[in-house]
Amino acid sequence: MNIKILIATHKKYWMPEDDVYLPIHVGRAGKADLGYVGDNTGDNISEKNANYCELTGLYWAWKNLTCDYIGLCHYRRYFAHATSSSDTEKKKLAILQREDYEKLLKQYDVILPKKRNYFIETVRSQYEHAHNKNDLALTEQIVEELYPEYSEAFSKVMGRTKLHIFNMFVMRKEKFDEYSQWLFAILFELEKRIDISKYNQYEARVFGFLSERLFNVWLEKQALNTKEIDIVFLEKVDWFDKGIKFLKRKLLIKL
Repeated sequence: MNIKILIATHKKYWMPEDDVYLPIHVGRAGKADLGYVGDNTGDNISEKNANYCELTGLYWAWKNLTCDYIGLCHYRRYFAHATSSSDTEKKKLAILQREDYEKLLKQYDVILPKKRNYFIETVRSQYEHAHNKNDLALTEQIVEELYPEYSEAFSKVMGRTKLHIFNMFVMRKEKFDEYSQWLFAILFELEKRIDISKYNQYEARVFGFLSERLFNVWLEKQALNTKEIDIVFLEKVDWFDKGIKFLKRKLLIKL
């Protein structure tokens, strides 16, 4: 199997040695060379990285990469065998390798991270509390205009409390190409209709945030045979800080 799992990164970092992984420098345009493949060659949107996040790497792969299967991980976050260890080296050993992907892809259409559960919020209300709710409403309108057959899926996903996040996946390249055509048509239209010039650095990542929700909408409509896999994060998570930020998002008025 010709499988390429992109590792989106913006800095030099430890990378798995398995050749199934392809580190890609996202937002490479105008930046110093890190020694990784850049997302600024061929047909690309590398200069939009501040707003599209890892999607600039996905766009590059859609337009320029040839393979049978494609996926996305992040430089600190990988699909992995279940582990409760807090030791970084043990976490690295848990990361899936080529043989793991080959086995899974013979059985499933798409490999996904386990869903995040927002518990007390729906996907819609969580976005509205964390980001600019008008952007989500306009995205829903654009989906209805461009792909009305996805409107029901959009409503279903927004009404749930669980969501696949991080834009992580592995699937056939032709299916990924179909998804990319759908996704970027929506986001490029949204980009024409909103003014993000006054957004702060965090909120300016609007298209990356929305793409996580849209990916779930696309999956809902596709009804593919999926497999959820554990995620390992190579650095320590400050849950107290995350909790404080969550409360701030709940209490503060957004843009």
